[in-house]
Amino acid sequence: MWSDYLKLALDGIANRKVRSWLTMVGVFIGIIAVVTLISLGQGLQKYIDRQFEAIGGDRIIVTPGGGGFQSGPPGGTLTSAKLHESDVDVVKRVRGVDMALGIIFVTADIEYNNKKKFGSVVGISTDPEYLPFLRDSDFSKVEKGGYLKKSDRYKAIIGPNVGEGLFKKDIRLGSKIKINDVEFDVVGINKDTGDPFTASRIIIPLDTAKDLFNKTDEYSMISVKVKKGSEPSDVAEKIKDRLRQHRHVKEKEEDFSVQTSENIVASFKIVLNIVTLVLSGIAAISLIVGGIGIMTTMYTSVIERTRQIGIMKSIGARNSDILLIFIAESGLLGLVGGIIGVILGLIASLIAENVVRSYGIKDFAIYAGPDLILGALAFSFLVGCISGYMPAIRAANMKPVDALRYR
Repeated sequence: MWSDYLKLALDGIANRKVRSWLTMVGVFIGIIAVVTLISLGQGLQKYIDRQFEAIGGDRIIVTPGGGGFQSGPPGGTLTSAKLHESDVDVVKRVRGVDMALGIIFVTADIEYNNKKKFGSVVGISTDPEYLPFLRDSDFSKVEKGGYLKKSDRYKAIIGPNVGEGLFKKDIRLGSKIKINDVEFDVVGINKDTGDPFTASRIIIPLDTAKDLFNKTDEYSMISVKVKKGSEPSDVAEKIKDRLRQHRHVKEKEEDFSVQTSENIVASFKIVLNIVTLVLSGIAAISLIVGGIGIMTTMYTSVIERTRQIGIMKSIGARNSDILLIFIAESGLLGLVGGIIGVILGLIASLIAENVVRSYGIKDFAIYAGPDLILGALAFSFLVGCISGYMPAIRAANMKPVDALRYR
C-alpha cells in the first residue's frame, strides 16, 4: 500500500518538474542555513573544549577590573585597577593554591629583518620552580629549543606564527629580533595550539619586561595552579575573599575578577549558544516560507487532479487513501529539498571552515554529526507533511460525482 502511495507521489512530482523544483527552493535554502550555522556552532564548541583542555582544568585566572573575563589577550582591556606583587603574595597563601604566577602582557614594537610590526609580548618569571607550571599547559609548552633560564635576560621564546604571521618570513632558533629597539635572541618556539593569540606572542623574562615596559610593580594577570585534590571553584572563592580583604573592597564591588578555566569556557559557550539559536531561528523562517510554497503547490495540484481524484474514489479509493497520497507527495517535496539542503549546507560549512582556518585558527573543524543530518531531513519532511495537510484534506473530502464533473 505504502509503495503505491510513494509511486503516485513520485509520478505527481515528475509530471510537474519545474514547479516541484521551484517549490523545493525555499526548503533547501532554509536547510542550508540551519546545517551551516549548527555545524559551525558545534565546531566552535568543540574547539573551545580543546582550548579548555590545553589550558588545564586546574587553572584559575585573576585579572584587574570587575565584570569577569574579557576576550582577547588578558590585561588588554583598559581599566584603572592594577594587580601588584602584594596581590600575588596574597594568592600564594590561599589554601588549595599550588602556584601563583604574575604575568605581564604588553603590545610593543617588534622588529625583524628591518621590518617593524606591533606584536604581543608576555613577561613570565624564569624561576626554575615555575618551569613545571609552564610545561603543564599546552599554551606555554616549547616545541623547539628550550625554556627561559633564570640567568637569561635578553632571550625570547616566540609563538609558531610570529615569523610568517607578522613578517611573512620564518624566524628560526638563534635569530635575533628587537622589542622596543632592544635586541633579543630567539631560544625557543612554542607549540602550536591552534589559538591565534598564543601563536603570535613573544615570551621574555619577567624582570626584563618590567624594566623594558616600566612596570616595576604591576601585573596584567595572575595565573594560578590549584593543588591536586582541591576543587578549582572552591579555591577561586577563597581567592576572592582574601583579595577583597587585602584590597579593601566589598562583595560585588570588586576591582578584580577571578575566573576558573571552566568559567571562561562556559561564558564563551553561553554567548555562542545564544548567537547560534538566534541565527538558526532566523534561518528557520526560510523553512516556513518553503512550507507555504509547498502548500500553494499542493493546492494547485489538487485542483489540477480533481478528475483523477473522482476516478480513484469511484473505483473504491477511501478518503484516507486520497489524504495519504497527497501528504506523501508534499512530504517527499520537503524531504528532497532537505537532502539537497543538507548536501549544500555541508559544502558551505567546509568553505566556512577553510575561511576560519585562514585567519589563524588552524585547529578549527566543523562538526556535523548524524543527529544534525537526520534531524534536518526529518524536519524538512515534517514541514512538507504539515504544509500538505490542508490541501490533502480538501482532496479527501471531495465528492466523487462533483470531482468527475470538474473540467
